[in-house]
Amino acid sequence: MWDLWYKNAVIYCVDVETFMDSNGDGIGDFQGLTHRLDHIEALGATCVWLLPFYPSPNRDNGYDITDHYGVDPRYGTLGDFVEFMHAAEERGLRVVVDLVVNHTSVDHPWFQEARRDPSSPRRDWYVWSREKPENLHEGMVFPGVQEATWTWDEAAGAWYMHRFFRHQADLNITTPAVREEIERIMGFWLRLGVSGFRVDAVPFLVEYRGVEPPDGRPDPHRYLTELRDFLDWRKASAVLLGEANIPMDSLDEYVGDGDRLHMIFNFLLNQHSFLALARGAMEPIARVMRATPPMPALAQWASFLRNHDELDLGRLTDEERREVFAAFAPEEGMRLFGRGIRRRLAPMLGGNTRRLAMAQSLMFALPGTPVIWYGEEIGMGDAPSLPGRDPVRTPMQWSDEPNAGFSTAPSERLVRPVVADGPFGFARVNVAGQRNRHDSFLGQVQRLISTRRSCPEIGWGACEVLDTGTRSVLALRSDWRGNAVLTLHNLAGQEVQVRLPREMGRLAPMLGDAEHLEATGSTDPIPLGPYGFRWYRIRGERR
Repeated sequence: MWDLWYKNAVIYCVDVETFMDSNGDGIGDFQGLTHRLDHIEALGATCVWLLPFYPSPNRDNGYDITDHYGVDPRYGTLGDFVEFMHAAEERGLRVVVDLVVNHTSVDHPWFQEARRDPSSPRRDWYVWSREKPENLHEGMVFPGVQEATWTWDEAAGAWYMHRFFRHQADLNITTPAVREEIERIMGFWLRLGVSGFRVDAVPFLVEYRGVEPPDGRPDPHRYLTELRDFLDWRKASAVLLGEANIPMDSLDEYVGDGDRLHMIFNFLLNQHSFLALARGAMEPIARVMRATPPMPALAQWASFLRNHDELDLGRLTDEERREVFAAFAPEEGMRLFGRGIRRRLAPMLGGNTRRLAMAQSLMFALPGTPVIWYGEEIGMGDAPSLPGRDPVRTPMQWSDEPNAGFSTAPSERLVRPVVADGPFGFARVNVAGQRNRHDSFLGQVQRLISTRRSCPEIGWGACEVLDTGTRSVLALRSDWRGNAVLTLHNLAGQEVQVRLPREMGRLAPMLGDAEHLEATGSTDPIPLGPYGFRWYRIRGERR
């Protein structure tokens, strides 16, 4: 029998280096994370996703890996990782780790051997060209920052491909030994207890760019089936969560018949959710949801608002992107790569706690598995003066103590500066100040998570967008096994009265932005305040 725990999970994403420092060196570590697992457990999350923690020169926030089987000494040891896994298991928390295998650091021993010796078996582990490629700039992931996708290597006497930065050489997945090594990496971490992998940059992992397709493999996406087969064989309950910003007509290539990726981030819905927030109108969300093809029974969307990267708006039209920029990133310095926003959610929404709570509620109500970026549960701010993607990766704000309680190191030794000034400074926004307060933002997010976990209809069932005739209100009905949940979200800053399009029986309140909610009939008008939201369970419906 399949263990589909991910269908009703709540995933909490952590960057080890910025979560909690246990030894006072200014860098977060596994002992610090282990000490703070009580916070994640109390929040109500069921799974922890760890960003890369492997040995790395750290030119790209750990995504330039030099050893896929170790822990960066800055974060501790493998022993510390095992202790963390034990502590997470005691709390009923599953752990998912990043699988970054579409490239390695150029400092990786594999690449160093490959570039030194043309006869080495490692030479075929990477993508090379003796001749200068015709277009060195085609397919750049980071325009304006990245120089090219091919770089000449003097020692190798050849060009090597890198879809990302020049210090991240692409692996050649058509090489059988590379595929075997990827399975060995997966098997290693599965043996240490992880419940799966967030697979980085899936479209680039499975492409045949710069290499000839292997015999009998015209479809590179079949490789995802191989990864899934290996995972099912080693640990049937483990999952693959794919990072793939894809159009909907490519969905079946990534999930197959439910035999490829278990979950995939819904980037298209994420981008249109921010367009809806910018307009104060539900239409962009409804449009995407109604055009979304059904998922296979074993597959699942992953919903999110913000993550560790920029908010990618690349799948909006130019005009739509300008709308979102105008609303949430009016200054050029708030943008990245011409298509993204490098801000956290709270500053984007102007610190309006009603709007923040509604946005979080909306994310939990969308079909799929919700994923939370650390600090979003307290409304953390960002540090716009930091370069690239770093503004959203500042240390977790635990208290109003020095360095936000993250570290006892001198402030100049912190891995990144804490947010100290303004309305989101750690003296105002921190865990300690919001803990055990019913009216705090943290308290609201805890109730949202508790309510979401009590609604398997959203994670397992079919979701329908209801037309209320009210431009600003998104009404979603989720059905599963004879039970139904209704959620209402007012994306505008004006009060509205909502009438549902059909009789549904009695609506029993579960959660909302009002202090007191009463049961109501589905034909009665439902008031929603500015940025208001309601969760109801449908009772006594006639079929």
